[in-house]
Amino acid sequence: MSLVEDFSAIDGTMLAVVGGKAANLGELTKAGLPVPQGFCVTTDAYRLVEGIDELAGLTAADAREKLLTAPIPDDVAKAIVAEYEKLGDDVPVAVRSSATAEDLPFASFAGQQDTFLNIVGAQEVLLAVRRCWASLWTDRAVSYRETNGIDHRSVYLAVVVQRMIDSAISGVMFTANPVTGKRNQYVIDASPGLGEAVVSGAVNPDHFIVDGDEIVERRLGDKKLAIRSLPGGGTEHVELADHGEACLTDAQIIQLAELGKKVQNHYGSPQDTEWAIDADGELHLTQARPITTLYPVPDGDGFHVYFCFSLAQGLERPITPMGRAAFREIAKSAFAIIIGDPNSQSYTEAGERIYFDITKVMRSKVGRAFVPRLLDVMEARSAEVLRGLFDDPRLSLTQTSPWPAVKRMARLARRFEIPLVVARALINPEKAAAKAVGLEQEMLGRARGKSPDEALRECVVPVLPRLAPTALAGFAMLGLVSKVVRTEPGDLQTVLRGLPNNVTTEMDLALWGLARTIRQDPVAAREFQNGGMPELARKGIEEFLAQWGHRAVAEIDLGLPRWSDDPTYVIGVVRNYLRLEDESMAPDALFARGAAEAEAMIETLAKRAKWRGGFVRWALKRTRLLAGLREYPKYLVITLFGVLRKQIAEQGDRLVAEDRIDARDDVFFLDFAEMRSTQGDLRALVAERREAYDREMRRRRIPRILLSDGTEPEAHRGPVAPGDLTGTPASAGTITGTARVVMDPVGAHLEPGEILVAPSTDPGWTPLFLTAGGLVMEMGGANSHGAVVAREYGIPAVVGVREAVTRIKTGERITVDGSTGVVSTISEEAVTGA
Repeated sequence: MSLVEDFSAIDGTMLAVVGGKAANLGELTKAGLPVPQGFCVTTDAYRLVEGIDELAGLTAADAREKLLTAPIPDDVAKAIVAEYEKLGDDVPVAVRSSATAEDLPFASFAGQQDTFLNIVGAQEVLLAVRRCWASLWTDRAVSYRETNGIDHRSVYLAVVVQRMIDSAISGVMFTANPVTGKRNQYVIDASPGLGEAVVSGAVNPDHFIVDGDEIVERRLGDKKLAIRSLPGGGTEHVELADHGEACLTDAQIIQLAELGKKVQNHYGSPQDTEWAIDADGELHLTQARPITTLYPVPDGDGFHVYFCFSLAQGLERPITPMGRAAFREIAKSAFAIIIGDPNSQSYTEAGERIYFDITKVMRSKVGRAFVPRLLDVMEARSAEVLRGLFDDPRLSLTQTSPWPAVKRMARLARRFEIPLVVARALINPEKAAAKAVGLEQEMLGRARGKSPDEALRECVVPVLPRLAPTALAGFAMLGLVSKVVRTEPGDLQTVLRGLPNNVTTEMDLALWGLARTIRQDPVAAREFQNGGMPELARKGIEEFLAQWGHRAVAEIDLGLPRWSDDPTYVIGVVRNYLRLEDESMAPDALFARGAAEAEAMIETLAKRAKWRGGFVRWALKRTRLLAGLREYPKYLVITLFGVLRKQIAEQGDRLVAEDRIDARDDVFFLDFAEMRSTQGDLRALVAERREAYDREMRRRRIPRILLSDGTEPEAHRGPVAPGDLTGTPASAGTITGTARVVMDPVGAHLEPGEILVAPSTDPGWTPLFLTAGGLVMEMGGANSHGAVVAREYGIPAVVGVREAVTRIKTGERITVDGSTGVVSTISEEAVTGA
């Protein structure tokens, strides 16, 4: 057992004994960096305090009181005093907390425990150590641990005692830009006096950014306050006059950046550092910890642009290892067919999510013309960000000829007979739609007898080109009509209401039908609403799941349970439907009304087109019969996923029987090769991946476009102006109502008529649309899943609204204009009539 350790004896392997802060200081000391001398009171010393194991069962206040009143064991006190005296006679020190759950890759815990500055004398040091121990149980520290899922019983506190630097200037430095994510850009905040003024936010510091050897940004603060050491111990706050000058010279700024580079090179990752310059101009490093908020960058050399496929599919959460393994197989198949290279590096992963390297697209004249326009209707904000990169000199055009792209498209069109598929769809849209729906059985038949990865490679991509052109033909007719007849905002969206052949709409209406059946039996409805499961409801849910049970929220992740695995969400949605009392607002009535409005709009446009009216009717009939198939390609993939999940779960049972994993669902934290392996305990691998997955579940900011230097281009676009909530018009109409912000549809409670505000949606969310009065989404474009279904139900919708879920609050009154793409909040004065 070790009670104290000198910095020179500490390294990064001693986290459990010395905590994160001391482990880092020991590492930095051994690396020869300018760290002030000091020692650590270890967690072994903390564990010796009487009653320490009882603290997790107490309130935070009681735990603090117990530590502040419990005596420090004699041998601990003697060891601390002896080590302190080695630093010098009553030398001033800083006493800092160093928790074992601190400065971790996923949670820095910066500022969660206490620090005591300019402590002088052995008895004062002992008191400061005791107060540090107690700070492990401050309300903020307890809350932070609970937020990050860290068990209180697993956390212990060490204490750093470090020679105090009487700082002339001090501050913090990030070795990557924490706002934009750009790596190797050194961001420095500096102010006179001790660094506590900067760290605590008590002063408006000078701000500098160094890129390479150049100071690229310089913003001076007023620096009206300094914290300085007092003779004999303690600190004082001193008011300063603002002289309008920087507190650091250019040479000192560059010197700091060079120190930051050494620290980052030592750890191999960006660091958040604290530093001080004493009265003699000597630079000291007083702390370094990982920057935990940066989004990880895919591996690779050179400059690259990455597009987040996960977000484009409405998925903010990470994707399980098996889910990503599935997409790797699909990507191999797609690249083999499209570019002849199944091992293309265009597919990549970062932060447990799927990205595509679109650098070549951005350097191609055809790519720049085509991809942003495609994203305009899928994920409009990504398109906007990409267009903002066109002038980046690192993305200068290298492919200006359209012929390579034309030849590739012609080859694919010939291979999959796309012109013939489109022609047949336009000549006989009813037959084409029926044939497209029949592809489900063909795909499942081709998959029979194949391993999951073989089925994904051989049955998905080869089938989809026979289906996608059919739906695109419908949208092409809509676009053609817009060229031959004058349209008002919302006219063409109205044509897309109540579309037939939309599998997602059919699923939602089937769920509504189940609710209506239950409602017809008042006794059963009452029992069901109160949490029971009457026979009528049980049978109806079983029938629904027999047809639709392979679907789910976040269903593109093969590793996540389907509704048939866990029907909790489905049951909750049906109970919510039973709250709808206005029959005129019933989803089937809304759908029928939307279809009638669409037919009426076709007649309006035909009359407006005059002699072209016959063509308008012909074209828009095909739009209505074919455009609903836009949801079907994804549905086919999800149907196959449902079959493959059962096969993979059987492999999980085998691994459990072989005592190699603990539970069958652990298999979804493996890939296909690991799943089929015949030897080796897989528990440690599963545990490691679950930890990484859980860590990413806590991440709140996911870059839709990410550069290889770590930059998130969207962060450069600046904040949204106050009151400026605009997005992409998705479903015409205007509604004013109460907002309900929903981050996860599972267990969500949405009152009929409320406006659903969501980060993104996939088909698993759409049952909520049936009772929503309107829709606002941060993600998506005019042809994203949420937009399509919102149009079908005739609810006003605006998508691609930046910061919607943070700027709109549940309970606020908002107006959604789905024709112009504007979302406006209603002031309290307007609501009350003041």
